[in-house]
Amino acid sequence: MSNLRLMVADDHEIVRKGLCALLRAHPGWEIVAEATNGLEASQTAVHLKPDVAVLDIAMPCIDGFEAARQIAKDAPQTAILLVTMYELRDVVRMTLRAGALGCILKSDAVADLAAAVTAVSQKEQFFSKKVELLFLDKAPPEAPPAGPSEIQIRPLSDRQKEIIQLVAEGKSTTEVADLLQLSPGTVVKHRSDIMRRLNCHSMAEVVTYAVRNKIVQVS
Repeated sequence: MSNLRLMVADDHEIVRKGLCALLRAHPGWEIVAEATNGLEASQTAVHLKPDVAVLDIAMPCIDGFEAARQIAKDAPQTAILLVTMYELRDVVRMTLRAGALGCILKSDAVADLAAAVTAVSQKEQFFSKKVELLFLDKAPPEAPPAGPSEIQIRPLSDRQKEIIQLVAEGKSTTEVADLLQLSPGTVVKHRSDIMRRLNCHSMAEVVTYAVRNKIVQVS
């Protein structure tokens, strides 16, 4: 097994440490950094340029998709693998649009993490079987949508729905701002308001909930 320098980013310490333990079990693999949010992950990756960045999708500050976009832009030599607990049907397209090479579910990490890291380090795509089934729309029927109850939800404005739609399409904060003729700061404020209204902790959670509840459409 070749030597690899790895970074792991997840805001839940027990999950992050678990992923690190699985990776350290492989001779020659070194964890050079850990990050607790998306912004820290992108900045650390640009500074240290690890061979592979393993990123949780749902993280504070900026989510894994946005962090992946920034890393792909500013540290293109770093291969990116996304991990998630959310079974979002459009995750394959969103992963590739963000510049990552693969995505696995956290529930599949024990079985698939090593193979996924090996594949993306060789610039090959890797999606776990469950993610592929979601992409092919052959997954078992979904359970009732997870997320905030109707009582908790405050109505979203048309502008907020536009922003969620663009984020679901893989647009960065800057791209959303340009398309809607807003300042990036205004888009960030809207994103915070949306997360608060939907009782979500990241835009990845917002998109998951919005797609499942047909607030936005993905093609």
